[in-house]
Amino acid sequence: MPVVDDKVTPLRPRRQCPECGKPSSRADYPFCSPRCKDVDLNRWLSGAYAIPVTEAEDNLDDEEH
Repeated sequence: MPVVDDKVTPLRPRRQCPECGKPSSRADYPFCSPRCKDVDLNRWLSGAYAIPVTEAEDNLDDEEH
């Protein structure tokens, strides 16, 4: 891993991995490892992440058409 020069300010601050909370790595940003990146991708592909739809929003779509 390259040595970080104290005179260089990073473009963005280091964040915690959204999966496990460890510091993120540059190669897998915003995750800490390929494993955490794959866990997140699996959740997207399996439909675990979804935006809930309320019935009121469904009725608005029907009235427009």
